[in-house]
Amino acid sequence: MYFDATFFVRLYIEEAGFERVRYLVQQSETVTSSILGKRETYAALHGQLREGRIGQVGFQQAHDQFNQDNASTLLNWLPLSSAVIDRVHTTFLRLPSPTFLRTGDAIHLAIASEAGFKEI
Repeated sequence: MYFDATFFVRLYIEEAGFERVRYLVQQSETVTSSILGKRETYAALHGQLREGRIGQVGFQQAHDQFNQDNASTLLNWLPLSSAVIDRVHTTFLRLPSPTFLRTGDAIHLAIASEAGFKEI
């Protein structure tokens, strides 16, 4: 199973859809993302604090649980390789002009594809 930060946050914060995300994780032995996803999750958790959706205690608890999960075998982080960067470059060269694609999303798609994921 491949996640990006929006799904990881739902493991630690009760946002819309969190029940489904937690159910998916319970059905899986490992959740994979790019190393970028790890950094995005730290930023997204801080965003929850900044926007007042959680307090300092909730932020610290979510952060601590994410760190515990990182120390376990639950989370698998794939590296950002030169092949992925090349794939992102090629994607933007071929992308139709009206298509909006964020760099981070392009990286996630490229890493997941390089790793053989069929579903994200």
